[in-house]
Amino acid sequence: MAVKDYVRWFSGIRLADVPLVGGKNASLGELYAGLSGAGVRVPNGFALTAEAYRDALTAADAWTPLHRLLDDLDKSNVALLAERAAQARDIVYRATGTEALRTEIARAYAQLEQEYGADLAVAVRSSATAEDLPSASFAGQHESFLNVVGADSLFEACRRCFASIFTDRAISYRVDKGFDHFKVALSVGVMKMVRADRAASGVIFTLDTESGFRDVVFVTGVYGLGENIVQGAVDPDEFYVHKPTYRAGKRAVLSRSLGRKQLRMIYAAGGGTENVPVSEAERERFCISDSEVLKLAGDAIAIEEHYSKNAGHSMPMDIEWAKDADDGAIYIIQARPETVVSQRAPTGFETYALGATGKVLTTGRAVGEKIAAGPVRVIADAHRLHEFKRGEVLVADQTTPDWEPVMKIAAGIVTERGGRTCHAAIVARELGIPAVVGAEDAKSVLQTGSDVTVSCAEGDVGRVYEGALPITKTRVDLSEVKRPRTEIMLNLGDPELAFHAGMLPNDGVGLARMEFIISEHIKVHPMALVNPDKVTSPEARKEIERLVRNYPTPADYFIEKLSEGIGTIGAAFYPKPAIVRLSDFKTNEYARLLGGEGFEPKEENPMLGFRGAARYAHPAYAAGFALECAALKRVRDDMGLTNVRIMVPFCRRVDEARRVIEAMAGHGLKRGENGLEIFVMCEIPNNVILIDAFAELFDGFSIGSNDLTQLTLGVDRDSEIVAFDFDERDPGMLEMLRLAVTGAKRNKRHIGICGEAPANYPEIARFLAQLGIDSISVNPSSVLRTMQAVSEAEAAGAAPPKAAE
Repeated sequence: MAVKDYVRWFSGIRLADVPLVGGKNASLGELYAGLSGAGVRVPNGFALTAEAYRDALTAADAWTPLHRLLDDLDKSNVALLAERAAQARDIVYRATGTEALRTEIARAYAQLEQEYGADLAVAVRSSATAEDLPSASFAGQHESFLNVVGADSLFEACRRCFASIFTDRAISYRVDKGFDHFKVALSVGVMKMVRADRAASGVIFTLDTESGFRDVVFVTGVYGLGENIVQGAVDPDEFYVHKPTYRAGKRAVLSRSLGRKQLRMIYAAGGGTENVPVSEAERERFCISDSEVLKLAGDAIAIEEHYSKNAGHSMPMDIEWAKDADDGAIYIIQARPETVVSQRAPTGFETYALGATGKVLTTGRAVGEKIAAGPVRVIADAHRLHEFKRGEVLVADQTTPDWEPVMKIAAGIVTERGGRTCHAAIVARELGIPAVVGAEDAKSVLQTGSDVTVSCAEGDVGRVYEGALPITKTRVDLSEVKRPRTEIMLNLGDPELAFHAGMLPNDGVGLARMEFIISEHIKVHPMALVNPDKVTSPEARKEIERLVRNYPTPADYFIEKLSEGIGTIGAAFYPKPAIVRLSDFKTNEYARLLGGEGFEPKEENPMLGFRGAARYAHPAYAAGFALECAALKRVRDDMGLTNVRIMVPFCRRVDEARRVIEAMAGHGLKRGENGLEIFVMCEIPNNVILIDAFAELFDGFSIGSNDLTQLTLGVDRDSEIVAFDFDERDPGMLEMLRLAVTGAKRNKRHIGICGEAPANYPEIARFLAQLGIDSISVNPSSVLRTMQAVSEAEAAGAAPPKAAE
């Protein structure tokens, strides 16, 4: 075979060429040749085939000495592994140093220079393949070289790439996976280097990496070269884009999170790369614009659709991107099928919960949704890895592929740096263990030998608690879940739990609580953002200024944050309905928000005071209500999430309902326009008594059993001394439920319940099902139990529940 056959240009490579050029290069060829017409930019390049590797070793009689080194190798003997691996690399390095390969590499490099200019910098990456397992990825096991300039340097980098087939970790990986060392070969990819060192780069997944939810594109980005993300050296910016509404023509970022982006990897003067600090001003900004995020999302969707069509089934993708500082364009530099999260068999659900609370020692990004406890082991550097014991919690600055043997025996992982696509996160996800990444003070506050609990089951924030707390684990097999005729919906407040909750069996969201988003993600009283000059506390003013610093106005901060929270919930359940309740804080709760004290009256009984619908058209809160409406309008109009319905809470009188509906219309939320449905909470006896009048104004009702029970029985549910009289099963309360359901049915209006009574008392779920209620909405942890109770009620009928004695 002529040596020139060892070079294959991307334009002549397709996915079917994996045996020839390995998975990475086959994918680059497929991207370059198959997606350029769809507007996806891929830098040009070429591959040295796996035959180049095999033929070079054959010509050098290298196979026999390699067999002697590797056939009887015990990889658990770390010193012997390192010694033999180094000898094996030397054999390959010498074998591939032929003048024929040098000539061909120089010729191909010169052709790339003609296209892009003299002294072109290229990236050199390994691309492994196995004769009997051509789909094996071998991700992260071999070497890559960046910023390689000149034919001689390129030849040297290619030889070192070939030799990296025998790194310590690659040998260990193949043994673990059962691969024959001698049925694996290496191809080398050479590609124009995108000048991301002066711009940005990152990783994209076409699903949510924690829950496996497939209707979003997850984009991460940092300044400089993207190796820092993979290595976990920095905390990246993160963005989500919703696929279905993007395909429908809506161009909006669903949510964004500002990362610390501590370092920027740049080209070093003498070749190679180096890390330099990022200025505080740059860290305060996102590394790419919304329009660039949307361009990346569009590329990712096109790539996923292309690969899925070729495969004949849905294929979530793991994609690398880079922005070129010279031309400002976004390039895709790698794409491969995502092989961890997407492979989880959806046969059942496991949920984890803490059985007690404890002191939080540190927080970071949660990876996975599990909880684990164990003694801490702080590892300062790789030389101390031998100290690690099975079942300990690994605490480190960051991890690399060399740490994987230790990670496999860890109960949990905590790193000071990294985002949810860093090495530690990827490996933890694959191993199914909880990890908290980006916990910047972990090594100083977590002490070797002390017991901790690593919790990733509380949303996006991962927490490390002091001590070994009790952990409860529940598994439900989906085959055992019977879906009732009555819709079973979810109550939800935290957007960070939405993607996971959306994958449970459900019929949508019956109650999305806006106040959780305001208190946990916005933290500021709406009126303090409308009138920041009226905030009296210097401490509150300073904190508000910090929170809104990156926004054109304080109001923009509120609208963006609230719309992202609501939008995330709407996207997680799209196209099923997501009923979002307008803010329903009591005055004492509003006052606890930043800057809130000066805007709230002091009330003896806030439960029956200035709350719910009474606030929205009132001068004391009308400007704050306008911000809530602006956020909801952005979710429905700009994001395209028209499945979001709006619900008015604590609406005492029909005239009050009219005023609120008029105010909403004045803010662009007109009932009936663009399919907008407006619901009302049925939680005051007057809502039940005048249900015919309320039905003329609203599209549906949701029974708030907590407040309706409180007001029907005259029991303050916040008072412990009379709490024994609070019982949703009281005969009077059951009559209220009956009147509400039959009244709504009489008016052909949707009627549901969003209190926890049906979950706490299955007999109430059965009673409501017997009445023919349209939906029952409960917390995610109760959904499967409620489905079972309602299914049984529908099958057998049921008598009214009995009140507690």
